[in-house]
This record gives sequence, structure tokens and C-alpha cells, in this order.
Amino acid sequence: MLKKIAGILLIVFVTTIFVGCQKESKKVVIASKPHTEQYILAEMLTLLVEEHTDITVEKKLGIGGGTANIHPAMLKGEIDIYPEYTGTGWLFVLKKDLIANPDELYTEVKKQYEKEYGITWLDIYGFNDTYALAVKRSVADKYNLETYDDLAKVSNQLTFGAEYDFFEREDGYNGLKKTYGFNFKATKEMDIGLKYEAISAGGSAQVDVINAFSTDASLKQYDLKVLKDNKNFFPAYQAATLIRDETLKKYPELKEVLNMLAGKISDDEMIQMNYAVEKEKKDPVNVARDFLKEKGLL
Repeated sequence: MLKKIAGILLIVFVTTIFVGCQKESKKVVIASKPHTEQYILAEMLTLLVEEHTDITVEKKLGIGGGTANIHPAMLKGEIDIYPEYTGTGWLFVLKKDLIANPDELYTEVKKQYEKEYGITWLDIYGFNDTYALAVKRSVADKYNLETYDDLAKVSNQLTFGAEYDFFEREDGYNGLKKTYGFNFKATKEMDIGLKYEAISAGGSAQVDVINAFSTDASLKQYDLKVLKDNKNFFPAYQAATLIRDETLKKYPELKEVLNMLAGKISDDEMIQMNYAVEKEKKDPVNVARDFLKEKGLL
């Protein structure tokens, strides 16, 4: 009888270990680059996977070097999922010539990643973290500014500020001037950290227009308006989730779960979240969770 009981206990013990190992083996690694926006997005992806699947997430956030180190790790299978930008994938990883149309760029980068690397681009989130021109809200209201073309018409009455290298690059000020015909009253070279102070200042230090990133938290802090690049001069950097095909084959349920973010994040919403973390010092995971709950995704 004791032998029988011992045998049953042994079977239960082995079965428990086997089931436990099976559960433990259902794991994905989610990574991010080392800046605020990426931390928030990676936390969103983690929360969605943990809420809607039985897959465990290992986080590798803030990887130094960003794409330069994450992409090779994806190819080696050390990372399964991370948020990326269309312009970065196309220009930096694939090293292709610029495609101006954002939709065409997404289609092509998706196709090439599948072909070259066995990596799937899921649906875009909705925001575009690209280069931009921003103006003081009072200036936008005074001149009724919405687009770069609008800005060009009154540029001779305004002062433009940017860091030194922006004025030297063909894909910076020189190219913008050729494309839109800007003719600013004055231009000022300044340290990147002083641009926002200058646009909010008065007197001789003041500028009316600066270059910026379109989801920068400082846009909210200084109440600036981002104008529309109506001729698509700057490359699109639309964000989306990347996932290894092998991972997707192993866990096909991840496609629907991760695509819950498709079209859900606007430029303004991303600015608000970046502001909450950078300026209000909130934890990225809490900001991510609050947003997902607000959207009904958790």
C-alpha cells in the first residue's frame, strides 16, 4: 500500500514539475531603447501580453545604442518584441533612399523586414515621432498657422532658432528652405537645451520658431504648436511593434493582442504621456497602465 501511495505521489510530483516547466517556457523578451517614449511603449506591450495571454514577459528596457544593438539581438533571437519607427527601420537598418509618403514607407519597410530578417511589423500606433517645426501658440494664432506653407508666407516677419548642425545639413534647414521657400527675418544658432527657453523668452534672446521632435514633452511644457509638414519633407517615423516571425509562429495569439494598440495613440497623447514621465516624474508603467485602462484595453 505504501509503495502504491509513493508511486502516486511520484507521478503527481513529476506532473507538477512538467506543467510548471511548460508554463515557465512560455516567455517572450520585450525590449526598448533608452528614452522615455520607448519605456512607456514597452510597458504597454508588457501589460497587454500579461493581461491577455498566459505568456510571461522578460523586460530588457533602455538598451544602450538603441536600434544598433536591439536589431542584431532580434536576429539572434535574444529579443522577441520591441517598438520601432518606420524611418529608423528604412533609413538606418535597411539603408534605403527616403520614401516621402508615410503609408508607402510603412508598406515597404514591412515588406523588406519580412523578406530580409524574418521580422513582422505589426500595425502602426497612430503617432509620428519625427522632426518638426514648432511655433509659439500666440504666433500660430496671430498668423493663423497650420502648415509649413502657412509659415513660409510670414517667415520674413519671424525669427528661427535651431542647433548649429541643423543649419549645416541638407536634410535640415537648407533643404527646408529650398522646399518651402522660407525667408526668416533672422536665424539663431543655439544649444539644443536652450531652444525651448529661447522661444518662451522675451527680448533679444527670443525666437518665434524652432525645430523639435513632434512628441517631445517640452512642447506641452512651453505650450507650442507643431505645424504640419504638408510636403512631407521630413521622413515619417511612425511607431509600431516589431516581432520575430518565429515568436509569432510559436505564439500566434500575440498578433491580435499587440495590435490592440493599432491607431490608438495620437501625437498629442504621446506628448502627454512623455510629459507625465519627464516633467511630472511619474513611473512609465503607471502612465502606460492608465492609458490602456482609459482606452479600455485592460
